Amino acid sequence: MTFPERFSKLPEYAFPRLRALLNGINPAKEPIDMTIGSPRHPFPQWISSLIMDNMQEFCGYPPNDGTAELRIAISKWMTFRYDVNYNYETQIFPLNGTREGLFSASLALCPEKVSGRQPVILIPNPFYQVYSVAAYAVNAETVYVEATKESGFLPDYSTLAPEVLNRTAILYVCSPSNPQGAVASRAYWIKLLKLAEQYNFKIFCDECYSEIYKVEKPLGIITVSNELGCSPERVVLFNSLSKRSNLAGLRSGFAASGPENIKAMKTLRNYGGAPLSLPLQRVSEKVWGDETHVQGNRKLYQEKSELADKIFKGVPGYCSPEAGFFLWLPVHNGETAAKTLWEKTGVKVLPGKYLGRDYNGKNPGEYYIRVALVAPLEEARSGLTNIKNFLYA
Repeated sequence: MTFPERFSKLPEYAFPRLRALLNGINPAKEPIDMTIGSPRHPFPQWISSLIMDNMQEFCGYPPNDGTAELRIAISKWMTFRYDVNYNYETQIFPLNGTREGLFSASLALCPEKVSGRQPVILIPNPFYQVYSVAAYAVNAETVYVEATKESGFLPDYSTLAPEVLNRTAILYVCSPSNPQGAVASRAYWIKLLKLAEQYNFKIFCDECYSEIYKVEKPLGIITVSNELGCSPERVVLFNSLSKRSNLAGLRSGFAASGPENIKAMKTLRNYGGAPLSLPLQRVSEKVWGDETHVQGNRKLYQEKSELADKIFKGVPGYCSPEAGFFLWLPVHNGETAAKTLWEKTGVKVLPGKYLGRDYNGKNPGEYYIRVALVAPLEEARSGLTNIKNFLYA
């Protein structure tokens, strides 16, 4: 089978690449997997009874737009979290996981031409891989912008040439950022929104890690956009229950934007999408309305983040993440570090280059590894200690 040409530049996905890298290497110690950001904290126990109470609704097709109750719950949460009022009927769109939305929003909203030419989609580098495949799917030119230590681990899109910005249709941004855990400031959001206004492109903002932070909750782009009086069509916000509530398997997220953007996304799903099943929508309705379990979850991550700061204190180049649950650790070579860690200690990490893209002759993730702090505290302590002793002693 041959891939369509527009997908020919896709590298192998990160985790199959890691399996190939480590194939045939037997770890010397009991394995500790710190690669994937799959939450392992307990989720609220009352969810089980909610699913059982609504089991009969698996029989029917779920509403394409999501239940009114779910959209209302998300709208109320947005008011609580971002201090904005979004209409649940026209501005909220429940998703079958935010990856669905981050992909399909480009299909629904990217024009075939911008200024009579091939559109550009701007992507941070490194990045969550769905951004690039969405760009390829709409035949856009992908322009990767480095998010390095020098730029605060967030991309500075204002450095791009006007010729590129004049053709830009969509810009992806993630805050808190994956993998570095950087948080966009008010000044960053203002600068980005003004750039989008000047060049008339849409911002797709991925805030899936917004509820996992150390001290101060990350400022959302929607809050700043509302304060500046920007059109709600300028930004499409994505968030989910995966990290916030330890419910990655629920596949429950949402997009929020202006009525025209949301209408286009709904229309596309009518033909080619799959809404969340009704029992799981019923669960989501309740989970968005509960903050108690979120506070407990955040505390567990804070403990592990503080542990990491103690273990890696004094390590040259170590940057304590502001939010999220990843460490972005500097190494001489990410693939070499991953192989030797696995062989000598049984700790499995992800080479940073697998999350980046070779662009203009370099990959900003090449000299990093990503470490997920999702395991229980003592398992995380063991893994982090092995990393410190083996790579930085």
